[in-house]
Amino acid sequence: MPITANDPNRKTWLETNPDTDFPIQNIPFGVFLTRDDIITIGTRIGDYAIDLGALHQLGYFKGIDLTDDIFLQDTLNDFISDGRKTWRLVRNRIADIFDKENPELRDNENHRKHILFTMDEIEMQLPVQVGDYTDFYSSKEHATNVGTMFRGKENALMPNWLHIPVGYHGRSSSIIPSGINARRPWGQTMPEGATEPVFGPSKLVDFELEMAFITTDANALGEPIPVNEAEDYIFGLVLFNDWSARDIQKWEYVPLGPFLAKNFASSISPWIVTLDALQPYKVEGPKPEREQLPYLQYKGNKSYDINLEVYIAPENAAETKVSTSNFKYMYWNMAQQLAHHTVNGCNVNSGDMMGSGTISGPTPDSYGSMLELTWRGAKPITLSDGTERKFINDNDTVILRGFCKNDKVRIGFGECRTKLLPAIKQ
Repeated sequence: MPITANDPNRKTWLETNPDTDFPIQNIPFGVFLTRDDIITIGTRIGDYAIDLGALHQLGYFKGIDLTDDIFLQDTLNDFISDGRKTWRLVRNRIADIFDKENPELRDNENHRKHILFTMDEIEMQLPVQVGDYTDFYSSKEHATNVGTMFRGKENALMPNWLHIPVGYHGRSSSIIPSGINARRPWGQTMPEGATEPVFGPSKLVDFELEMAFITTDANALGEPIPVNEAEDYIFGLVLFNDWSARDIQKWEYVPLGPFLAKNFASSISPWIVTLDALQPYKVEGPKPEREQLPYLQYKGNKSYDINLEVYIAPENAAETKVSTSNFKYMYWNMAQQLAHHTVNGCNVNSGDMMGSGTISGPTPDSYGSMLELTWRGAKPITLSDGTERKFINDNDTVILRGFCKNDKVRIGFGECRTKLLPAIKQ
């Protein structure tokens, strides 16, 4: 089935800015609270949120096999469960409805009142109920930087790193949408020179520039997903800030990995950009440095050219760009991650979220965490107000932005914005 929604020549009758993240070729999916305090599933074109529940009730999806309440829910999980064929039919239909040559809704003022909202009239929600969350460690540059800091250049990569997409199972209940604040966490740390751990707020809170993909119901328990079929089960992508407390993590992670250092909050952008919308931006990924086992060997391009940026805004001060990176730098791609995740028979469900791991590029300005950008605090960053940062201070806001762009269309993710509040007194 062709993806007609991606037609780069298509224009919309809605007024949009040429540099919008959300042209008619994007058509992401999200969940929002309307001006009437109704939660609905929707999409976005330009600065307009579109109520898909109202659009469906008014008959605009006639001919597509959808349940009556598919868009009248507070999560996208059931819609995602319907599979790629349904997603594609719905995106194609939305593109047709809002095409500038289609008068059906354009000229129906009464229907438009029920369907269209400006972005300042709505409140974005978490788009899916995340049943399970896995975080990978798939950027070679990031793994090398961190390994060099803690083990030296000769032992930067662990022996398994070039053979498997390393990952761990994370906490899904603390995933929050953009705009919701995070709190500085408490935990145990072992200060330099100390012989006993101390308990208190983390002093080294960090962001991690990541992307996360959302899966559909993919496989029965015991059945692996082949690497060349994996993308059929990926609904779309969001920006992902996987907050980290570096001092807590250093003390606790042996032998089972991150725990309190990671589970206090992870932030995502609220609009899920579908894998279909990203097809024009597929590129060749990094070449394997070691021959990979057959179940991880894939055909074609599986990487995506997504420009990524990180900004820090102190309270009452302008934001400063601190990192410029790209999703295409990932050594292990999404298809490999999902194939590896299920090769032992692990079953994957609708709404499961899988983080890429910190995305760092080859140059210092493309590193995806303060740990790397300041090299453990040895090279502080100066912000717009003249203050310096080694890690994230209380009341700083971290903003992630991402977009794809070719000579015809720009498609973006909006932003993932989170303010770090002081630790709660204990």
